[in-house]
Amino acid sequence: MSEAAALRPDAITQDAQAWVGRREERRGALTPELAGMLGAAVGHPTSAPVEIRPGSAMPWLWHWAAFPDFVPLAELGRDGHPALGKFLPPLGFSRRMWAAGRLTFSGDLRIAEPLHRQSEILSVTEKAGAAGPMVFVRVGHVIEGEHGGRIEETQDIVYLNIPDRFRPPKAVPLPEDTVFDETVAINEARLFRYSAATANAHRIHYDLPYARDVEKYPALVVHGPLQATLLIEAACRHTAMRPAGFAFRGVHPMFNDGPLRLLGSRLPGERAIALCAGAAAGHQGLQAKMEWD
Repeated sequence: MSEAAALRPDAITQDAQAWVGRREERRGALTPELAGMLGAAVGHPTSAPVEIRPGSAMPWLWHWAAFPDFVPLAELGRDGHPALGKFLPPLGFSRRMWAAGRLTFSGDLRIAEPLHRQSEILSVTEKAGAAGPMVFVRVGHVIEGEHGGRIEETQDIVYLNIPDRFRPPKAVPLPEDTVFDETVAINEARLFRYSAATANAHRIHYDLPYARDVEKYPALVVHGPLQATLLIEAACRHTAMRPAGFAFRGVHPMFNDGPLRLLGSRLPGERAIALCAGAAAGHQGLQAKMEWD
């Protein structure tokens, strides 16, 4: 049993509270080459064409590829993630995942323009789940471009232990009243391309023996950010609206065992659309909501 598994959640986070307020500053850019790699990872037959040249408006959520971590192999953990302890707190858990996020948009970020990102650890919160203790670390980011574009973003990162077998969460059924329902092929090539474009070496996305034998998943895991990027593109295309805000959270892991469905549903009385990624088995994976002014 790991040290984290043996401790109460409040004991785990006692020292981690000292990390609240820690800041990090990064410079980055989405070069045309990176944008081309990302476009090849998220493009599908019904997606809108993207103009990839310096100065073109950056598609929504593509900024996630603009600040790659150039971490030496020796500084990666067993799971492929960069080792903890530089910006994110080391809490002793064997698994961590991006669980949810919220973003607001102002103006446009542009391909190839210099970007600045200011990050801060906003909170560390313990929770006792059905599978044992878990800790949520909330990180805030402000991303600004030289031409006035700005994104304010919060990310919720969950730390927990790897179970002894896969225990799926309760399935949330797919919505029946939808304004669009598209199907996107998911295979190893798409997962590899998205991992490469975002410099994400987490092995659950491309290393099947590791995903199955170590982390106890039945198949390769579809990235949450990939699902979010596919959903916001479909929402913009079908509503012809420009997003002012976007929020998402994972409710069930998604695997490369079938195509991914992108679904949008009306929200009467709101300037927003409800979104979800659907599995071939008929349940939701990522839930999201896009708002506009």
